[in-house]
Amino acid sequence: MDSMEKIFGKTAQMTVLKNLIEQQSEPTYLSGIAEETGLSNSSVSRVITPLIGSGVILEKPLGKQIRTFQLNTESEAANLIVDFYNKINQMVD
Repeated sequence: MDSMEKIFGKTAQMTVLKNLIEQQSEPTYLSGIAEETGLSNSSVSRVITPLIGSGVILEKPLGKQIRTFQLNTESEAANLIVDFYNKINQMVD
């Protein structure tokens, strides 16, 4: 169990968010997130929607059916989350 899970518990949305924070410089696909986190594609799709709606995650279409996702480094909320994530990982280990 990592630091974020100790505080907030293990949820699908937290798992997806942590995955995108840890790979913030690389856009990824829904199926890639699912594979890396062990979640189903439908679970990733369900929990990423509010993250996109809040502006924390960017969604970019590639063609008609493919979408990529990446942490929105221009979002103040995303930057605060990353800062908190980094600080809490240093404190609670």
